[in-house]
Amino acid sequence: MKAVIVCASVSHGNTQRIAEVFGEVLDARVVEPEQIDAAELGAYDLVGFGSGIFTMAFHPRLREFVRSLPRQQGGQAFVFSTSGLPEPPWPGYTRGLTRLLEEKGFAVVATFSCRAFDTYLPFKLVGGIRKGRPNADDLAAARGFAESLR
Repeated sequence: MKAVIVCASVSHGNTQRIAEVFGEVLDARVVEPEQIDAAELGAYDLVGFGSGIFTMAFHPRLREFVRSLPRQQGGQAFVFSTSGLPEPPWPGYTRGLTRLLEEKGFAVVATFSCRAFDTYLPFKLVGGIRKGRPNADDLAAARGFAESLR
């Protein structure tokens, strides 16, 4: 299986650490949205899309990249994120990116999220939340998730 992981990790490198575990297990390159041509994605059997969560949404760079994609022919994708807080049941941030990927022709086969160090306001006022995350257990969970995708 040929895989690539598109990751926007900007604050503390949390999402990058998760993406690197996926890349190791799946033998996949980890790239930022600006480092891969959208047309290139059709050559991959599996594409991961992930970022940290900012104001209840995936990073704007990742969302814009996905919006710019041409319609795919049956590609498979997975979505992943890191955040200080768990995803609320409604409106939920994963559904929006998943829906957009499906509109682009991807079959979204799985999602993964884990807690991570977060210093977004108002958390910055108290030194942030989820210090030390992602931790060894989170990385092991990411490894297990990636193994299930193989």
